Amino acid sequence: MGPMDPVKRHRGSRGWWLDEYAHAGRENLDSSHVDRYDGKMDARAADEVELLRSWGLARSSVVVDMGCGTGQFALAVAPQCRRVVAVDVSPIMLERLRTKCDEATTRNIDVVAGGFLTYEHVGDPPDVVYSRYALHHLPDFWKTMALQRLHAMLRPGAVLRLWDVVYRFDADEAAERIEAWCGGMGNDVDGEWARWEMEEHVRDEHSTFTWLLEPMFERAGFTIEAAEYSDDGFDARYILRADSR
Repeated sequence: MGPMDPVKRHRGSRGWWLDEYAHAGRENLDSSHVDRYDGKMDARAADEVELLRSWGLARSSVVVDMGCGTGQFALAVAPQCRRVVAVDVSPIMLERLRTKCDEATTRNIDVVAGGFLTYEHVGDPPDVVYSRYALHHLPDFWKTMALQRLHAMLRPGAVLRLWDVVYRFDADEAAERIEAWCGGMGNDVDGEWARWEMEEHVRDEHSTFTWLLEPMFERAGFTIEAAEYSDDGFDARYILRADSR
């Protein structure tokens, strides 16, 4: 079975269902970008694991890393829990993670091709779902669908850790704020991020405003337990609790 079979299987005859592979982001399907990814993107995975331990992560926990990329978080959390399912739509990212797992002799990470709209969980329900810089690849309608699917997957009271590019300013400020954000970057693709990469993010991906995203959490059945926002208004980190239904 090919890496995109789960997507095709979930869509079935529904021609209107979103193709997550097509919305993965150009860079995540680019082998040269994936080669540079770990150097460009520090997921602060050890800090994230410690944070989640304060919210109930334990040795018995099941963790789903949704949009796992090259697996920085999955590899960091694996020694601290029973099972990790690392999910991504990019076959290049997943291949890199499989290599890392082999090198680390990690045995409790299941690497799965899929995404927010296609992953079907098997086994004990997750105690934690983790997602960093992945949800923004979906348009807002599909973000809501994705959040509802995550809520249905989690056991009541479980935690969703969501970290993403989210705009915390009004629409009439957007042009000035985004130009300043992009303008603060250089032009070297081997550096942290280049201006054209930030422009591509705003133009081609689907980051949204906090005042649109946060009501989606409530509609999907989550309570915001904690929220942190960067000073520049472009980064938000949430701890969300799955309500009972």
